[in-house]
Amino acid sequence: MGTVTSSVTTGTRKRKLDPAANPAKLKKIGQITTRKLNANPYVQHVDVEGAQVYVYQNFLPAADCQLLIDRIDAEAVPSTLYEGTETKNFRTSYSCHLSSYDADVSRIENRMAEVLGIDNHFSETMQGQRYQMGQEFKPHHDFFHVGEGYWQQERSKGGQRSWTAMIFLNEVPEGGQTEFPQLGIGVEPKQGMMLIWNNMRPDGLPNMKTLHAGTPVKLGTKYVITKWFRQNNWLKLAMAD
Repeated sequence: MGTVTSSVTTGTRKRKLDPAANPAKLKKIGQITTRKLNANPYVQHVDVEGAQVYVYQNFLPAADCQLLIDRIDAEAVPSTLYEGTETKNFRTSYSCHLSSYDADVSRIENRMAEVLGIDNHFSETMQGQRYQMGQEFKPHHDFFHVGEGYWQQERSKGGQRSWTAMIFLNEVPEGGQTEFPQLGIGVEPKQGMMLIWNNMRPDGLPNMKTLHAGTPVKLGTKYVITKWFRQNNWLKLAMAD
């Protein structure tokens, strides 16, 4: 069976779209997750113009937050960027991939996926991050820029990222907000709170307004975990690679 390649019209030109970043599929995922989140009484919609952002207060109990903090402290190494996008001092945190074969990690991952209404196999491995004083992650997008060299590898491992779910594991005395400069909001770390946003627009194309940053920690240490959901079955495709 041949591969069907979508296209969009820009002015008088048609531009082919990579099927691994298919707006129709990403639009559908967005609609399903939006309905799921809007129907959940524990999830709050953040009233901002230009992007879909939600918070779930007290999603993770303190004991689970501490469990993940301990895992991060045991496994974290200096954070990296995709090859070809490296910029000095752009991402200065520590991070690690937390094994889904760990029963506690798997339990938490599945709870997160259930809230979004997306099969957990469509998400990347949970990543833990630690920011010490002065450390930050400068403004960036979570979706993949398909013109970058790394895309040729990522397109075959689940394709484009759809939604992001991040849990703050502790409170930070000063600094360390997750800031969306184009939306005009900054989210203060609050233990157990899950922050969720759609990296796509309602039409399934990348939303440039989801640019965000982990601002410098000024006092204390910040711990978070992040899950990125993909267009396709990440687990199946990553394991087959």
